[in-house]
Amino acid sequence: MEAFQTFAQENLWYEIWPELVLALGALLVLAINLFSKNDNKSGFSGNIAIIFQFGLLLFHLFDYLAWHHTFDRQTFSGMLRQGFQGDVMRTFFLLASLLVSILGQRYLKTNRLRVGEFHHLTMLASAGLMLLCQSNHFLMLFVSLETVALCFYSLVAYNRNSAKSLESGIKYLIFGALSSSLLLFGIVLLYGVGCNPAAWGAEFIGYESRDSLSFDYLADLIRENPDNLLLRTGVVLVIAGIAFKIGAAPFQIWVPDVYHGSPIPITAFLAVSSKAAGFFVLLNLVNGPFHGMLEFLIPLLAFVATFTIFFGNLAACGQRNIKRMLGLSGVAHAGYLLVAIMASMQFPGDSDRAVWVLFFYLFIYLIASFSIFGVMGVAKLPDDNEHEFSSYEGLGKKNPFLAFVLICGIGSLAGIPPFAGFIAKLLLISVAFEAKLYFSLAAMIIGVVISIYYYFGWAREIAFDARTKLDDEENTPDPWSKTTQLGLLKITLLILTITSLVFGIWQGPFGDSF
Repeated sequence: MEAFQTFAQENLWYEIWPELVLALGALLVLAINLFSKNDNKSGFSGNIAIIFQFGLLLFHLFDYLAWHHTFDRQTFSGMLRQGFQGDVMRTFFLLASLLVSILGQRYLKTNRLRVGEFHHLTMLASAGLMLLCQSNHFLMLFVSLETVALCFYSLVAYNRNSAKSLESGIKYLIFGALSSSLLLFGIVLLYGVGCNPAAWGAEFIGYESRDSLSFDYLADLIRENPDNLLLRTGVVLVIAGIAFKIGAAPFQIWVPDVYHGSPIPITAFLAVSSKAAGFFVLLNLVNGPFHGMLEFLIPLLAFVATFTIFFGNLAACGQRNIKRMLGLSGVAHAGYLLVAIMASMQFPGDSDRAVWVLFFYLFIYLIASFSIFGVMGVAKLPDDNEHEFSSYEGLGKKNPFLAFVLICGIGSLAGIPPFAGFIAKLLLISVAFEAKLYFSLAAMIIGVVISIYYYFGWAREIAFDARTKLDDEENTPDPWSKTTQLGLLKITLLILTITSLVFGIWQGPFGDSF
């Protein structure tokens, strides 16, 4: 009876109130859509979702900045670990979910798709991502990860009128199942050793059988036995499963196809939130339960990061389709972020600077990505997946505002001053140098130089006048005609662009952490 009382006392539901409120909001949006007439035309449930998420984001910021300061603690019998870094990622996912909903409103109306289900799945996926980043137990990690994956399987194939969207959904399902299998196999190996340590050799004697899926227990076990083959195999398989999620080579094969066929708001969601969650989970693992294998993991991650940087940038150079190019560019950015992960591992007692550089990079990547995908969502193309370089010819003359937003987003992703992406890459280079990751640092600098080729190829099309159309192209409608009535989307793009410029010049309190 005392055990049950202790268990109940540790279930502090108020500690996960943002996730619970977001999930309840998702149910509310679905109910409004179900009982409202013509909701798919009016988008009323979508407007409610945007207002709800905006209010939740503001309340959460005030809660943990002014009213309820967060300290590191464990809840739900050690299944979750709350802390300041977790609250930062909560803010990140709430902001990303809000932006996806804003982009989705226009996309759903243009393609005549159901509104309520889209926002419902987006909000549930964000709640799952928030729990995923607070996981302190492999059972919690796997359940929250699969909750997110189920939402994404539906969202990737959400445009039922597009064959490419349905194809992308099938591909994402197959590769997602493969990555989950690798992750689960690795967890099983770790569980098998940790559950009955004495059965695996004399070196494990003295480890009583505790909760062998707990990060805290596995940290002790791996630290004392870093050379054990089964433990190493389990760690490698877990990291391989996460590498699928973040699009790191050699597990990046799904990225260009899925980005190409997904609805534009979901492409942005995958590029930003899914990637950020994978990196934060990896950060927690390599600085937590897996840190005892530091000497083994650093060369492994260095190879993966270098391969990822070169593959992503070189493959993107040959792309003319914008969504595929951005997908492969995202692969290269995954390599850059892996360098920050390695830098945090090199200084276990003083890794805050590398972690904050990682956070800063993720937020700047969010701003630039949603700026770009927001502009792409405005274009009226016969096939929404076929965003070619030629579709953006002369945009600077046709719509200067959209061209300016797009150029700022591209410049930030490329790391060109005075945009915030330049500062993010500069800080990343700084922490890599301090961590003495010289080989990865050289790969990152070369990758940034290569990326300028394809980023500026796109910027050239935007800035210069359109070429003379051929006879068979005369009747092709201009994708940028009638793009003045943007409303909330225009305000959002303006705020994102100004933020990118401000952080490129002045980092304010963020700079103090660096």
